[in-house]
Amino acid sequence: MPAPVQGTATPDHDPNARVHLGVFFTGVGPQLIWTKPSSPSHTAIETFVDVARLLERGLFDAFFLGEGLRVRENQGRVFDLDIAGRPDAITQLSALAGATSRIGLVATQNTTYNYPADLARRLASLDLLSDGRAGWNVVTTDNAWTGANFRHGGWLAHERRYERATGFVEAAKALWAAADAPAGADRTVARDTDLVRLRAAATVPRSPQGRPVVFQAGDSDGGRELAAAHADVVFSANTGYEKALAYAADLRARLVRHGRPADSVRILPGAIVVVGDNAKDAEDKAGWLREEQVSPPRAIAFLEQYWGTDLSAYDPDGPLPDIEPSEAELDPSRGTIAIEDRTGKLAQIQKWRDLAAERDLSIVQLVREVQSRRPPFVGTAGQIADKWTHYVRTRAADGFNIVPHLLPDALTDIVDKVVPELQERGSYRTAYEGTTLREHLELPPLT
Repeated sequence: MPAPVQGTATPDHDPNARVHLGVFFTGVGPQLIWTKPSSPSHTAIETFVDVARLLERGLFDAFFLGEGLRVRENQGRVFDLDIAGRPDAITQLSALAGATSRIGLVATQNTTYNYPADLARRLASLDLLSDGRAGWNVVTTDNAWTGANFRHGGWLAHERRYERATGFVEAAKALWAAADAPAGADRTVARDTDLVRLRAAATVPRSPQGRPVVFQAGDSDGGRELAAAHADVVFSANTGYEKALAYAADLRARLVRHGRPADSVRILPGAIVVVGDNAKDAEDKAGWLREEQVSPPRAIAFLEQYWGTDLSAYDPDGPLPDIEPSEAELDPSRGTIAIEDRTGKLAQIQKWRDLAAERDLSIVQLVREVQSRRPPFVGTAGQIADKWTHYVRTRAADGFNIVPHLLPDALTDIVDKVVPELQERGSYRTAYEGTTLREHLELPPLT
């Protein structure tokens, strides 16, 4: 971050801090409304080019792609309320490298089912071809439905996945560093553990930023430790101010324990943003979004996961199903259920029945009540700019990774309305000051 004015900064306040912005394009899930007639294709390259260029005009740090290694399912069938499949992130971003000149290009890539030498080479290639704009979002993926594509099933307990991820990232960093070895030096990197085994040599020259920027998304203890040891940027789920403060304090303490400076990682919570011309307009948009994200068909599909049976005959505007759910615990085939929520479903269903009876809620009303959340940032452009400036200057976060809910409108609102407000407050750049993603993020130089 920029150096504070001498004598004005405290450990928990930086009056010169600036907001860093990225966009997390998930591609699937209820966050993104793709059924609106004006929505563009979510598999066409033109959509990705248009979005990346829009963000570049808004001086964003990065465009960040999610990963889907398998099509989501519901009750053994393709879940066609989501977009059924996405192109490979590195392939997409390679195309965008030639269509843009500044925006960072971040690929979500899995450490459980990839191979370190192969993935390190592909990421280094993206970094080189984009002149130092590549990033890697490290994920581990817990679900068996993805693992089945790789003959592994669930493969590896939760914490062991983070052990593999740590060894994987260490091997990738060693390969990237080996590219700088003097002519004639041995560039071979070797690892031989039960989780990471390879013997490979660096084959791609280093980019202007040295290596891809390492992002990490995960809030478990294992995820936080991986971030503290190896990440440059953390994609956090802690968007509420108090939770963001607590997360930032915890992560910075872990960084120090790992021998790293407390400010060596950028923290970018994920955020859905609703911008209105006035307070009522913003609230109306947020209400519309809530209804669209939990549509009647999605409400039925959500309960089918818990009941373990086909509920398509039930009216979403009617009462909860009167049949008893199956005894089996939750089917994680859609990959949308957190680990901690995959047991105890019968007690959860009884709580929902009690709530629906107490408040006379239909199926869709109940699911909206228990599943949807008010977006963390709803208001006018000025109100949102004030909040974001407060977050970064009190060190609750370094910026935000925007999860767009409607293309291109949700992002156009930020670029054309929120960014100018941030610039007026002196909390956002007025031009790119470097060419690499590492420079955009104001990260410490590589040693």
